[in-house]
Amino acid sequence: MTTSLSSVIKKLLVLFLIFAGLYFAKMILIPLAIGGILATLFLPLSNWLEKKKMPRTIAALICMIVFLFFIIGFISLLGLKISELLSDLASIKQKAFETAGSVQDYIFSHLNISKDDQFKILIKEQPSYSTIMQAVVMSVASLVTNFVLVLVYFVFLLLSRNHIKKFLLRITTTSQHPEMEQILSSVADISQQYLLGLSKMIILLWIMYGVGFEIIGVENALFFAVLCGLLEIVPYLGNIVGVTITIVIAAVNGGNPELLIGIAITYGIIQLIQTSFFEPLILGPQVKINPLFTIIILVIGELLWGIPGLILAIPLMGMLKIICDHIEPLKPYGFLIGEIENAKTKIGIIEKMKVKFQHLNKK
Repeated sequence: MTTSLSSVIKKLLVLFLIFAGLYFAKMILIPLAIGGILATLFLPLSNWLEKKKMPRTIAALICMIVFLFFIIGFISLLGLKISELLSDLASIKQKAFETAGSVQDYIFSHLNISKDDQFKILIKEQPSYSTIMQAVVMSVASLVTNFVLVLVYFVFLLLSRNHIKKFLLRITTTSQHPEMEQILSSVADISQQYLLGLSKMIILLWIMYGVGFEIIGVENALFFAVLCGLLEIVPYLGNIVGVTITIVIAAVNGGNPELLIGIAITYGIIQLIQTSFFEPLILGPQVKINPLFTIIILVIGELLWGIPGLILAIPLMGMLKIICDHIEPLKPYGFLIGEIENAKTKIGIIEKMKVKFQHLNKK
């Protein structure tokens, strides 16, 4: 087998240009990608409304309103729990000051840095209020702008989906039209199934974290359970961040070492249950990507697009795999990023349960 050096260089150059394009065009592509995935998620609802003789424009607007109600309801619920948490703000501040004093005493006794010197270092290192306010204003403005763009893309992609489909069919030969339609259908299905599977996973995590935190005696257990479950949208890192926040706030509130260790053990047990049982059952059938390339695409997604890249990486990779599986020259790449084929072994009880659950989940 021989591969010319020029062929390898061309492929690497194309790959580099793709990554460069994704990075420099992220301000356009991130809202478009989020809007596109949301459009595919609400596609069944839009089709159902249109079958009821409702104009497509009205159907798309209703989909947007449903999405906004969901966002507003979730933010209201989260805000309610945050307000309950902040109701103990005075005691939290007092405990935080006591903890800070203990840390200062520890630094003085072990590093011989006086409290005055520590205070001067903090004043020197912390940014000015004007800098903080400017950063906050810019972040809020960027968030609002991107959210509006997501809604615009969401609605107009629903409205123009047939037009886009006709365009894709026109750039392919007549003999390839059935395969192109299959690709489009599979791409739409993969995002719907992944988001629905992720929603099921978040609800299960809410239940497991809520029960676990209540058992070990965490204050505001429901809030922290919701926080840890919600952060599941950022694979791998989300739960770690959520549990870290829980441990830090519990420590500031005067939590004893047994409670902090209990939080960490609860996280470990839930992660073991999630990764070994629920994740293969709920998310595995939706996005068939092997673990190695799952981690690689998450790292690349974060490098290119930051947090949105972490959230979008897996569904976008799932869509890319479908495209690779249907295009002859790209089929080896689809095989590479796909699930690793294991030798057939005797099916045990757990495997039978997984198969049965997957069958029920498809129904």
